[in-house]
Amino acid sequence: MAKGKMTFPLVDESIMNKIHLIRSQKVMLDRDLADLYGVETKHLKQAVKRNFNRFPEDFMFEMNESEFRNWRSQFVTSNSDRRGLRYAPYCFTEQGVTMLSCILNSERAITVNIRVIRIFTRMREMLLTNKDILLQLEKIEQKIGTHDSQIELIFNYLKKLLNPPQEPRERIGFRRRNE
Repeated sequence: MAKGKMTFPLVDESIMNKIHLIRSQKVMLDRDLADLYGVETKHLKQAVKRNFNRFPEDFMFEMNESEFRNWRSQFVTSNSDRRGLRYAPYCFTEQGVTMLSCILNSERAITVNIRVIRIFTRMREMLLTNKDILLQLEKIEQKIGTHDSQIELIFNYLKKLLNPPQEPRERIGFRRRNE
C-alpha cells in the first residue's frame, strides 16, 4: 500500500453524526476532527494555536463555560473517553475545517477534508430542498385554513336543512278555492 493513503473506512453517516449545531452554526469539535485526521486532540490544538491568526471567529470558536457544561452533561463517559471533555473544545465551522486541513497538511487531512466539505455541501442542499417543501406545505396549510371556515358554514346550513324548526309555519303558494 502506498504511503499516506487512507487505511480506514470513512462512512458519510459517521461524519454527519459529528456535525453539531452550536451557536446556530454547524460545527465539528476538535476531538472529532482529531479522530478523523488520525492525530491526538492535543496536537491538533497546538497546531491551531501556532496558526491562530488563520482562524477568525467565523472559522473557529471555543465553547463558553455554560455551553461546555451543557455539552458535558449530555455525555455519560467512562474514564477512557474523557479525552477532550476536560477542557472546552474548539468548534470548527466548514471554513475552519478547510483551514485546519491546510495547517495539518497531510494526505489523510486532505482526503478527510474533501469528504467533510462534500457532506457540509450535501447537508446545505438538503436544507434548501426541505425549505422549499416547508414553504409549499405552509401555503397549503393557509389555503386549508380558509377552507375550514367555509366548510363549517356549509355544515351549519346542512344542519338547518336536516333539522327544520319545530314551530308551525304558514303555508305559502297557490290556494284553490276548494281549500
